[in-house]
Amino acid sequence: MILESVKSPADVKKMDVATLENLAAEIRTVLIKKVSARGGHFAPNMGFVEATIALHYVFESPTDKFVFDVSHQSYTHKMLTGRAQAFYDSEHYGDVTGYTEPKESEHDHFMIGHTSTSVSLALGLAKARDIKGEKGNVVAIIGDGSLSGGEAFEGLDNAGEYGTNFIVVVNDNEMSIAENHGGLYDSLKELRATNGKSENNYFKSLGFDYLYLEQGNDIASLIEVFKSVKDSLRPVVVHIHTQKGKGLKWAEENKEAWHWAAPFDPETGKINWGNGESYGEILGQYLLQKIKSDPKVVVIHSAVPVGIGFNPARRKEAGKQFIDVGIAEEHAVAFASGLAKGGAKAIYSTHSTFIQRTYDQISQDLCVNNNPATILVTAAGADGMNDTGHLCIFDIPFMSNIPNLVYLCPTCVEELKAMMDWAIDQTERPVAIRVPNAVQHRSDVFDKDYSKLNTFKVEHKGSRVALLGLGSFYQVAVAAALELKRSGIDATIVNPRFATGVDEELLESFSENHQVLVTLENGVVEGGFGQKVAACCGAMDMKVLVRGLKKEFYDKVPFDELCERNRLKPAQIAEDVLKLLG
Repeated sequence: MILESVKSPADVKKMDVATLENLAAEIRTVLIKKVSARGGHFAPNMGFVEATIALHYVFESPTDKFVFDVSHQSYTHKMLTGRAQAFYDSEHYGDVTGYTEPKESEHDHFMIGHTSTSVSLALGLAKARDIKGEKGNVVAIIGDGSLSGGEAFEGLDNAGEYGTNFIVVVNDNEMSIAENHGGLYDSLKELRATNGKSENNYFKSLGFDYLYLEQGNDIASLIEVFKSVKDSLRPVVVHIHTQKGKGLKWAEENKEAWHWAAPFDPETGKINWGNGESYGEILGQYLLQKIKSDPKVVVIHSAVPVGIGFNPARRKEAGKQFIDVGIAEEHAVAFASGLAKGGAKAIYSTHSTFIQRTYDQISQDLCVNNNPATILVTAAGADGMNDTGHLCIFDIPFMSNIPNLVYLCPTCVEELKAMMDWAIDQTERPVAIRVPNAVQHRSDVFDKDYSKLNTFKVEHKGSRVALLGLGSFYQVAVAAALELKRSGIDATIVNPRFATGVDEELLESFSENHQVLVTLENGVVEGGFGQKVAACCGAMDMKVLVRGLKKEFYDKVPFDELCERNRLKPAQIAEDVLKLLG
């Protein structure tokens, strides 16, 4: 196998075009084998194989620096920079991350997991190079979908005025994760249709030189165009037209579903998404029904509509009441605030890790104006996404400390629907809801009105110990209570419901017959729910045990292991409580 002989980009440079084409075919075979076994970003990587080979053939990495946007297309780059064994040898599949990672290789310059960042990061490298009087090319690689993010525009706008070497490769596969949205994409379409000759040129308007290559999956053509811009003295965009999912029929035909794939059968195209209920499907059914029953409901998402169950059929059925804004979370929040101010019932949803990108808009555009939009925060907690670039454990401190915002944490499907019903129809304030990951059902009767803020719900009244399990960790509180019962302690179990405040009256009442109070949250402890409770109880004669996750950037640590590390297992919680009780 040719790939086994590639230990560095120097080995790529020794090959002729025919050998490089064979190498590309091998890489695709390896990608199919590994991702079908382990899952991963599939279609973007399959479409960018030839371009990556050509980049390493022409440029001199790591002196010449490549910055990959989101890292969704970096697998081939990893193979060509000494990490191929992690892709072709199943015993080494876990040796590398799915994203660029400087700890792995000198050819990776940033840990990147969020979108639209490559141009700004690369421009910083270019400016540092110039300040230090160094040589070398800096190449930002960005997918066309990522161009819809505000940071991408800001970086391009700034870069266009620099009279220096700066190369932006725009990988145009006509797709974001789903289809692209926004006026920019009419410009890209026109450039493709005119072979790059249209005067309607976004990149030229920002000050870039511009080259277009229709044959974005042809190695010889790619080599020639990259040679023509190497050592350029001005900022230049190389716009290449590629095929997302190239090399596997199923991915070519259904690019959206194959953007990221769980383990799959290459022969049948069947992806193993697992069995049972998912909150994505539950939200899809619920929100579509809301749309059908109320013409004022508008559902907004940022480029990953299947995250809330809006597959192409549901998007079509929802019509103008479903809006995909592209990879533009900041705009989405401000847009939702405007919709709410105008009298619409705005519902915006995105993953916990991406809601971080919207702090200013939630604070200033939404909450300062106190507009009654609803935000659904999905994939939240350590049992959501768990690679370094997509950690979902920081939203409780972030969201719960913004004035006017109410952050609700349901424990199950039924409570989630009750909270959404209230949030969508109320007109007093912005409300965010933290959607759990593991689907749980409870037969309890849930409140329909949450306007009396920060009122906790006692689910079982005991004594000596009170367990407050926030959201998805309510079940942990129940399990810990069972552990304590074995030691003769009948613990109180509380569903706090609100992450944005504390029930001072209830906590004061606990101090009369409870010696220990335990808070449990599926997020970082610092600045979180438990510390609010502890601050409230500071003057009370009651010990508070705050349990959550350590503030850190971990990478792909299994949820069970994280719970073990942070003493969040029910048996560990019971053990620590008994120690406090003496």
